[in-house]
Amino acid sequence: MAFLRSFLFFVLISNCYFGGSIGDEEFSEELLLKPLPDRKLLAHFHFDSRTPSTKLHGHHHILVPKAIYQLVRKFRIREMELSFTQGRWNYERWGGFDPTSSSNAKPPGVELWAVFDVPPDQVDANWKNLTHTLSGLFCASINFLESSTAYSAPAWGFRPFSGSLRYGALPREAVCTENLTPWLKLLPCRDKAGLASILDRPSIYKGFYHSQRLRLLSNEFGLEEGVEPGILLEQTLTVVLQPRGQKTSTYSDGRLLQPSWSISSIFGRKVSGRCVLAKSSTVFLELESGLVSELSKLSVENGSFGIGDVAFEGSWSSPGFELSVIPDRVIKEVNGSHSESSSVMYEYSVDKLGDNGPFDVGFVWKLPVVWSCLHSPFHASRFLIGSGNQRGSIAISLISTGSDEGFMGGDLVGDGCKVRVDIFQVVPWYVKVYFHTLQVFVDGQPEVLKNIIEKMHVSPSEDRVSPGVMEMVLRFPCSMKSATIIIDFDKGFLHIDEYPPDANQGFDIPSAVISFPDFEPRMYFLEENSSSKSPMLLKLQEKNPVISYTEVLLVPLATPDFSMPYNVITITCTVFALYFGSLLNALRRRVGEEERFLKSEDQQGKLRSGWIENLHCPSSKATMVTGLHKAPCR
Repeated sequence: MAFLRSFLFFVLISNCYFGGSIGDEEFSEELLLKPLPDRKLLAHFHFDSRTPSTKLHGHHHILVPKAIYQLVRKFRIREMELSFTQGRWNYERWGGFDPTSSSNAKPPGVELWAVFDVPPDQVDANWKNLTHTLSGLFCASINFLESSTAYSAPAWGFRPFSGSLRYGALPREAVCTENLTPWLKLLPCRDKAGLASILDRPSIYKGFYHSQRLRLLSNEFGLEEGVEPGILLEQTLTVVLQPRGQKTSTYSDGRLLQPSWSISSIFGRKVSGRCVLAKSSTVFLELESGLVSELSKLSVENGSFGIGDVAFEGSWSSPGFELSVIPDRVIKEVNGSHSESSSVMYEYSVDKLGDNGPFDVGFVWKLPVVWSCLHSPFHASRFLIGSGNQRGSIAISLISTGSDEGFMGGDLVGDGCKVRVDIFQVVPWYVKVYFHTLQVFVDGQPEVLKNIIEKMHVSPSEDRVSPGVMEMVLRFPCSMKSATIIIDFDKGFLHIDEYPPDANQGFDIPSAVISFPDFEPRMYFLEENSSSKSPMLLKLQEKNPVISYTEVLLVPLATPDFSMPYNVITITCTVFALYFGSLLNALRRRVGEEERFLKSEDQQGKLRSGWIENLHCPSSKATMVTGLHKAPCR
C-alpha cells in the first residue's frame, strides 16, 4: 500500500510538471508591471485557479483550496469578493479608466460582498456565518460585519443581483502580514515557488498603495444555461511602489529622469522559476497609450524610425528607454478609440527564461518622459459640510476631466447627449440622513431633481437595526463641467457602551461607489495575441463599467468624558465604604457587652500587675518599712 501511494504521488507530480494541470483543474500565475507618471511603479499579481464541476470529478481537489470549496458548498455562494486595502488609489495621477485600476482599485480597509443561491429568508443567516468563517480564515475583524447595522442589501445600485446580495465595509480595518499570509496559503505553491516567492513583506508594506483581493465565482449549482459548472478563484495583489533609483538627473528644461528599476531592486528577490503546479507563468510589462505617444514623439525628434519606433514596430527599445531582457512577444492594442496611440505589452515566459537561472527584467530610462494616465470622465470626491455636533451635510463632487471626447458612442452626440452616473452610498444609522433635502447643482446652478435623477432607491436607517442606503441613477449633460450632490443629516447619540475605544478620533462613513456604465475601460488585442488564453489578457478585455471609490468620511460625534465615570465610581465607592463600614460597626456593637469587656480587661490588668510584683518580691522580703512609707523591694 505504501508503494502504491508513492507511485501515485510520483505520477501526480509528473503530470503537474509536464502538463501544468491536473485533470481539468488549471492554475496560472501572472505579473503585470507598469510605469506610472509620478515616478512610481504598479505591480499587479494575478493568480487564477479553476476546477470543473464536482459532479463529474468528485469533491476532492488538488489546486483549488479545500477551504474555498467548503465555503461554496456550505453557504451556496454564487459570487463573492473580499479585499484588504491599505492606502487610497490616486485617480488623478495613476488613472481610473484602464481595466487594471477600475477593477482593482478598492476602498481603504475591508470590503466584502457576496451573492447567495438560497431562499431570501436564509440570505442574512448565511451572510453572518460567512463573515465569521472569513474572519477566522484571514485573521481579520470581518465578523464585525455580522451585525445588521454594518451591512446592507443593495437593490441595483452596486450589482444587478437583487435580493440575494449583501454588502459590507470596514474602513478602519488595519491590513498587515497576518492577512497576507492566509491569502498566500491559498496558492498551490504558497510563496515558496513561482511569482509569489518575490513577495517580500517589507517591500510590499512600504508601498503607497496595497490591495489584496480574492474573488470567487461559482456555477456549481447550474444556475446559468450554457455555462459549464465549476469554481473559479481569482487572487490579485496590486501594489504601487517607489523604485529605488540612483541620483536623480535633471535636464536643462527642468524635467527629471524617471528612476530605473528591476524586479530585484523592487522586491529584493529574483524569480527563481515557476510553480510546478502552474500551467503558465508569465510576466507582462505594459506601456500605456500616453507613454507610447510620448515615446513616439521622442523617436521623431531623434530621427529614429523602424526598430526604434515603439508605436509602430512594437520594439523593445527606443530613445527613451531600454529593457535588460529581450521579450518573448510584443503585444499591441488595437482599436484604441480612446487615445491617439495604443498601449504596448511585452510578454516574458518564466518557463523559457527560468532554464538560464533566476529571471530578472530591468527597465532603464534614457531620457525624461512626461505623460498622463487615462482618467475617468469625472473625478469623484466626497466631503463634509458644516460644523458642530448636531447637523451637517454630505457633498459628492463630480468634476469633468475632459476625457469624455472620443469615449461616447454615436447616439450620444448633440444637444440630447447625456452621461449616466450611478451612485451607491451606505451611511451608518447614527448619521441620520434626510433624503428629502437632496440638492443637485450643475456648473454651480441648482437643477430640478426630476431633470437629473432618472431612478432612485432609498432605504432609511433604523436606530441600532440597519444603516441608510441610497442608490441613484443620474443623467448629466455631456457639456457639464462640474456637479455637486448635497444631502443634510443629523448626528445621533450613542450609548456609552456603543463607543469604540478611540471614540475621540471620530466615526467612519464607508466610501461611496461611483460608476459610469456608459464607459467601458477594456483593451483590444488581436486573436493571435489572445490565443494563449492568458487569464490576465482575457480579464483586460472584459466589458466592465468604470468604477471609482470616494474618500472615507470621518464624522465627529458628541463624545462623553470617559474619565468622569471613573471619578464617579471612585468617589461613590469611597462614600459607600465609609458609610457602610461605620453603620455596620455601630449596629454590631452592644453597650452592655462593651462594659463587661472593659471590666474584664481591668481585672485582668490588676491580676497581671500583682503577679509581676510577687514575681520580683519574695514573701519574706515583700516590703521594707521606712518611716511611714513602704519602699519597694529590690
